[in-house]
Amino acid sequence: MRAHLGDQLVVESPNTGATRRNGEIVGLHHADGTPPYDVRWSDTDEVTLVFPGPDAHIHHIEHGPGETPSHETQYPSDIGRRIAHERARQGLTRTETARRARMAPQYLAYLEERPADPSLASLIRLADALGTTAAALRGGGIDLPPGRGQALPHPRLRDLEGDECRALLSTHGVGRVAVSTPDGPAVIPVNYEVVDDAIVFRAAPGSAPAAAMGTDVAFGVDHMDEAMSQGWSVLAVGPARAVTEPDAVRRLADRAHTRPWAGGKREQWISIQPKRLTGRSICPSDQ
Repeated sequence: MRAHLGDQLVVESPNTGATRRNGEIVGLHHADGTPPYDVRWSDTDEVTLVFPGPDAHIHHIEHGPGETPSHETQYPSDIGRRIAHERARQGLTRTETARRARMAPQYLAYLEERPADPSLASLIRLADALGTTAAALRGGGIDLPPGRGQALPHPRLRDLEGDECRALLSTHGVGRVAVSTPDGPAVIPVNYEVVDDAIVFRAAPGSAPAAAMGTDVAFGVDHMDEAMSQGWSVLAVGPARAVTEPDAVRRLADRAHTRPWAGGKREQWISIQPKRLTGRSICPSDQ
């Protein structure tokens, strides 16, 4: 008998063949997948160490009963990616997250790295451990704009210090640049980096973001934590210029964390040197 994390252990009646009990394998004790297993039983939600008897068999969730798992490259599910993203955003290790969720670290690694479909009970424990909801980990509301949840009972709006603003801004990602275009003011999302205190992003020549060159612009980045009804925003204001020196362009390209999500040829680097940096956060009044 060999199993993988996430497989089901099914115990059947030796007389009728009917399922008497089943559970999710959440821990392996041998690298080759042989018993014993840590099993979370569906009827009690408890985890016990199990040495399967002759009345037990493995149900391979990904490949169907009795099939041999493929060794082809596996990709994480959307749920796994959301779990990993939320854990990394909060700076939690897999070990700490697994401890909070009362599951084996190996099982959490399996959820994050493979096309797994965790049980509702496991998903609820993970959501509690990460301070979010099972619906959020499943992607519920992903197409809705942020800020639709309930406000805190006693929120506090706090001005951020300069160092706090720089720390939040330097996380890179997606921000919005406000520019004047022939059609009027526009606010455009762009992938950005922070290099030597300057905000840099790529644009296609003649595009709306490219209109920032040679002007004073505003650049904003923010984050909303729907589960905790908290958030922050940072606003930078300063002149934007084109980066044309070959060595500087090469350096920026080498240090970029990602290519622009919008795709296409966006080879014009634009740098914003903040002259004014402000920010605010929403948090509970006792923080």
